[in-house]
Amino acid sequence: MSDTARLRKRFEEHLERNNLKQTRQRRAILDVFIASEGHVAVEDLAEAVQARMQGVGHATIYRTMKLFTDAGIAHERNFGDGQTRYEPVVHGEHHDHLICEDCGHIFEFEDQLIEDRQELIAEQHGLSLSSHRHDIFGRCNNRSSCPRWEARS
Repeated sequence: MSDTARLRKRFEEHLERNNLKQTRQRRAILDVFIASEGHVAVEDLAEAVQARMQGVGHATIYRTMKLFTDAGIAHERNFGDGQTRYEPVVHGEHHDHLICEDCGHIFEFEDQLIEDRQELIAEQHGLSLSSHRHDIFGRCNNRSSCPRWEARS
């Protein structure tokens, strides 16, 4: 089963379990969300959804994103800039984030050594990890990769 099909199925099951309706607006928001790349902000999602289906308000999109999070098909991310972003939950995938404090670019990375150390540290403290978030903040080192590099000079 594809990741897209898995997300759709998980959302349908969540709606059914909670006696909620599958609406045209929710389907449109789901389609746009699944098609989005990276970490999509609600404002960007709203713009794309409204281009597809006029009249879908921000409140509907916020409520639907909360539903997606509750259903386990979206991760809510806050990277310290006051803007909430969402990314689809991909089965069996885990990654962490490097965030440029100047341009806001988000780099995704995977590092097995970090994963192993987190497990060991948790075990040393008597914990069994159920989940974690690892966000590292810094600044791009050169002007070719950061549009705000010159502002720091």
